[in-house]
Amino acid sequence: MQLTTPPGGRIRALATIWIASLVASLAIAILPGCATTNSPAATRCENLRSLKLDHVSLVSVRAVSAGRYFLWKTALIGIPFFKVPASCRITAISTPTNDSIINIEIWIPLDHWNGRFQGIGNGGFAGSIDTMTLALALQKGYAAASTDTGHEGSDRDGSWALGHIEKLRDYGFRSIHETAILAKSLIEAVHGQPPKYSYFVGGSNGGRQALIEAQRYPTDYDGVVAGCPALDPTDTIPVWAWTQQALLHTPGAYIPADKLDTIADAVTRSCDAQDGVRDGVIENPRACHFDPAVLQCRGADANNCLTAAQVQALRKIYSGPSDEPGTAPVWGFVPGGELGSMGWKDWLTGSRPQKSVQYHYALEFYRYMVYDNPRWNLDQFDFVRDRAAVKRRLGPILDATDTNLAAFAARGGKLILFHGWNDPALPPGMTIDYYQQLQERMGREQTNEFVRLYMVPGMQHCFGGPGPNAFGQIPPGGDADASHNISAALEHWVEGGESPAEIVAAKYENDLQALIAPQKLEPVRTRPICTYPQIARWSGRGSTDRAENFSCVTPGP
Repeated sequence: MQLTTPPGGRIRALATIWIASLVASLAIAILPGCATTNSPAATRCENLRSLKLDHVSLVSVRAVSAGRYFLWKTALIGIPFFKVPASCRITAISTPTNDSIINIEIWIPLDHWNGRFQGIGNGGFAGSIDTMTLALALQKGYAAASTDTGHEGSDRDGSWALGHIEKLRDYGFRSIHETAILAKSLIEAVHGQPPKYSYFVGGSNGGRQALIEAQRYPTDYDGVVAGCPALDPTDTIPVWAWTQQALLHTPGAYIPADKLDTIADAVTRSCDAQDGVRDGVIENPRACHFDPAVLQCRGADANNCLTAAQVQALRKIYSGPSDEPGTAPVWGFVPGGELGSMGWKDWLTGSRPQKSVQYHYALEFYRYMVYDNPRWNLDQFDFVRDRAAVKRRLGPILDATDTNLAAFAARGGKLILFHGWNDPALPPGMTIDYYQQLQERMGREQTNEFVRLYMVPGMQHCFGGPGPNAFGQIPPGGDADASHNISAALEHWVEGGESPAEIVAAKYENDLQALIAPQKLEPVRTRPICTYPQIARWSGRGSTDRAENFSCVTPGP
């Protein structure tokens, strides 16, 4: 789930998106047009065509045979085909307001349904159906649903929101609820019973959607995973705009991509060994007190040093902004995430000034969602004023920061949060703050009964990075081992009361392929990811590439 597909080649583009934005695109089904099965479920599927629903039109209803399903994007990483069972495929349009056009797809197994429903999140500004996760869910026996959230287009395009406050509400919260309600009613129509259990898993904007479901619609899902959640966009995107100003407004402050190796090497030398293992991964970045001043050029500017202006810009990136002198920073980006296919070159600095993902998103956001002014530009940005403006207009629509989860907890709902420490898109401190605010609101022991937080060392935006970063982020869990798969851990918690503890993550040579089909690969490293605030500590014996040689401990002050 991250927020965008940044510029670059095909593989880089794939490497910088997650879940919804990775998978929402063109797919070709190598299947007959109609199912050959004469099962009662197939008949009930066909009968849906005559169903009349309030503000919902069923555009297409098909009973489809089992077969092979081709996805061109996953073909680029060597997994072109998915075997899928016979299914009922439904395309619907929901129009809860006069300005709503919410496209929804629902795929329901006709045979061997496991009784579960999987809701699927969207990345970025959404705009498309996630066909790959629909296929994966169907393959594992789940009924599943995905929505474009009320508009069609690139997940980086915000122009659809210009003058359309109801479309913003559809995107912010309404579409995912509409999808859940419709999907569960149609599943019951096909199988004669509702789902026994319903789950929602998403990353980035999809993580925000997961939290919206738990906060606003606590009866929609029994369990949710909110990965690298963009839970507070009315704070996060102003931070992005402020960060871009720190790089671009002071002469000589812009940090070119050629200097990121120098910064990353200095950070690694300063902090990598703090956990007792030199492996290119900072286990606890909050204990890393790296001072960029050590890199200041002593002579002429060069790629192996920073100018005084660049040192100050780097300090600002790490610290984050504050409303006024003396107040706490909002959030900064911790040291360690500078490199990688999902690192600062894409998100913060860009290949050149004004070409970063942060710059583009902040521009689209303020132009089309905040000020309804396509001519607005980041030169006009003022952090205090424009953060307040976005809070007033969009906070009630987009933010997923409500800490009153009493209704969700009372019905037995379970929530798992995770975030990568190396995330260059969404500051990891944001998710930690939300978790701690939950504990303050609901009580530490009560929170522990239904919430877990995992902070993942060395992981970038939802996946990728130098650390072990594959642990079942793409749903659903199916029959996976709950000690190695976060979606399976959620299901075991909801259905069997097995509280999740540490989960073993794996590092592979191909991070993308590992997300979709880890069973086809051999990991090069495994490591436990611990429930926050614990961290993994090496025993001092055995290989540091093996999870069994680590244990989870509470770090010292």
